[in-house]
Amino acid sequence: MAPRSNRKAVGMARTDVAAGRPGSPETARQYEYRVVTIPRTTSRNDARRLLTDEAEYGRWELARTLLFTGGERKVWLRRRIIRVRSTLGDYTD
Repeated sequence: MAPRSNRKAVGMARTDVAAGRPGSPETARQYEYRVVTIPRTTSRNDARRLLTDEAEYGRWELARTLLFTGGERKVWLRRRIIRVRSTLGDYTD
């Protein structure tokens, strides 16, 4: 999946999607991570609403948060990678 950047939402400055970050190789195979940077000008309520929407509609869960001195927040969201296997098989007539 290609990284998404400069997504316009409630005060959201930047999002990156990457499979395999952070954690061990075993974790990397099971989860996909998204890093959301929330600027300091975003209110707490708007940040909460944004993360709630991501969790509810995008099936993301909170993995880690980091609050910087200036007030900027960096949030790591994760969701399980669902691998679909074909049930059709090789049928020959």
